[in-house]
Amino acid sequence: MFRRCLTVTVTALLVAGLSSAAAGASAPRVRLLGEQIVPFNLPFQGTTVGGLSSIDRDPRTGDYVFISDDRSAINPARFYRARIDVDARGVHAVDFTETHPFLRPDGKTYPPLKDCQATPCSQADATVDPEEARVDPWTGNITWSQEGDRVPPNLLLDPSIRQAGRDGHFVSQLPLPANEHMSAQQTGPQRNLTLEGITYAAGGSLLVSELEDPLIQDGPNPTPSAGALSRITVQSRFGHVLAQYAYPIEPLFATPKPPNTTDTNGVSSMVAVDPWDPTRYLMVERAYATGVGNKVRVYEINTAGATNIKDVDSIAGRTVRPVSKKLLVDLDQVGLAKVDNVEGITWGPRLPSGERTLLLVSDNNFSSGQITQVIALAVR
Repeated sequence: MFRRCLTVTVTALLVAGLSSAAAGASAPRVRLLGEQIVPFNLPFQGTTVGGLSSIDRDPRTGDYVFISDDRSAINPARFYRARIDVDARGVHAVDFTETHPFLRPDGKTYPPLKDCQATPCSQADATVDPEEARVDPWTGNITWSQEGDRVPPNLLLDPSIRQAGRDGHFVSQLPLPANEHMSAQQTGPQRNLTLEGITYAAGGSLLVSELEDPLIQDGPNPTPSAGALSRITVQSRFGHVLAQYAYPIEPLFATPKPPNTTDTNGVSSMVAVDPWDPTRYLMVERAYATGVGNKVRVYEINTAGATNIKDVDSIAGRTVRPVSKKLLVDLDQVGLAKVDNVEGITWGPRLPSGERTLLLVSDNNFSSGQITQVIALAVR
């Protein structure tokens, strides 16, 4: 009798354990809390809200910083602050509270791109293509990246990482690795595929950035049949370049219809998993295929064990160990009605459940055929 009871009890425990494991396995690590759509061409303090290509949460105030990738064509290059009401029940409001233009060292706003196309521009007078902004955890300043431009021979504008005060005034500029400067030769960053993402790490002592797609000398962009290797750069917060790592970008998710050789996949934003961890990051891979649409996936990566390639001129054809990566979430799988051109990511407040909120924003390119969506996810 005792043996039978013991057998039944052990069997019941095994079944319960397997059921529990199965339930745990089926429970998603990431779930959708909700989204808010910012009205198209929303007027705010004399500007048009659009082109939001970055989002970051300011831990000092709890509000959020957005950057607009308007190249001073509609309004001067600028950033916004907003309050976002997000909790376990969803995203309830996105209320813009401030906007400020980014200023040059001379105190002037950046000119439109057209002012630099007919004749060469000096780097000091050039326009900018803003892409990502992070609140400096040490100072509260806005650290922001821009992509520069490449239209040889008249227009070779370097990408850059700059710091602005809370009101947009120029504070400083970080030095870039030599291989991230524009060149008239077939080397360096590709046009419009440069510094899409930056983040602080290791308690703010490191600034980490990524290129959207490969350097020219590092090989072709992703296609439906092959991925590619881009570069992640790790610098001290004062600019010294410590390392570069190869980041493996996934192949383009679908064949464009009709086939379009310019459609590709690339990294549009990044954020540290933990503010004190120097090795783990979330990377947003954003792709578009003509006639098919957008595909946005978020990967968790780890730089530990990856080959330091900062002194390697070209990684094309070389054997290097890239960073490791695993899929965190495919936005097609969380229940959104539409996935648009997502370009920004940041951590939000922690929920009572213990989950962390993860917020993303899409860049509508100031197009009525696209949307500015602020998406909130819960992450276990």
